[in-house]
Amino acid sequence: MRPFSRFLAGARTAEPRLPGGHRLYAIGDVHGRDDLLGDLLAKIDADCRARGATKRIIVFLGDLIDRGPSSAEVVERLRTYRPDGARIVFLAGNHEEVLLRILDGEKDLVPDWLRFGGAECIRSYGVDPGELRRKSPDRAIDTIRAAIPKAHAEFLRAFDDTFRAGDYLFVHAGIRPGIPVGEQVRADLRWIREPFITDRTEHGFVVVHGHTIREQVEDCGNRIGIDTGAYRFGVLTALGLEGADRWYVQASDAVSNFAPGGNRSITSALDGVSSQSG
Repeated sequence: MRPFSRFLAGARTAEPRLPGGHRLYAIGDVHGRDDLLGDLLAKIDADCRARGATKRIIVFLGDLIDRGPSSAEVVERLRTYRPDGARIVFLAGNHEEVLLRILDGEKDLVPDWLRFGGAECIRSYGVDPGELRRKSPDRAIDTIRAAIPKAHAEFLRAFDDTFRAGDYLFVHAGIRPGIPVGEQVRADLRWIREPFITDRTEHGFVVVHGHTIREQVEDCGNRIGIDTGAYRFGVLTALGLEGADRWYVQASDAVSNFAPGGNRSITSALDGVSSQSG
């Protein structure tokens, strides 16, 4: 397990803050929507220029791949993404975990992966998922390994599990309430929903996460969920932070009646895939 990533951690204040001299954008689950991602990154650049020069951090909360039509394009765009003067942080989601476990030889995961977003992913790499389903498990693994460039797999393997900035903790799925950050297990960081989603206790920081889809951003005080369903609802969201300020930048398929709040949840079918603890 990679060490937890720490940065600019500070004492929790009454009003959550990012340390001075920094501006941060956290981007929710992309899920193969390279069109929305390109639009959102351009909007973030414009937003950052309008707000003036400062140190910039961009955090991707995981699940870059699967479900949408362009996983290969998303991975290649972000693997080579080098915006001037910005620190880029990539966190691992459960979908990256499943693909890497398949590449490592867990052939029993292939059928579930194909049903829950992997078919779209492997098609973006030039493989017909129907033909893949007809292959033996060993041949299927060989085909997936041959299709996905080593540079893409190495990029995904380098992702961290958490990132801390001031009074905010960034993670893909969430945390196990009551457990110190350094003692969290990977399965929870990448897969948890309950009891995290309904927990309202103070963690000592605000958790910013994706993984659980909402039609709108969900700010509950102790956590902020920003997976607005890029593949499902056609909306990709970034949370902007500077000092005590928060704002949102979005890319969408159509004009959105976006407002923070809302409570509708879509549970990912990948919950049916066994997760790895450790």
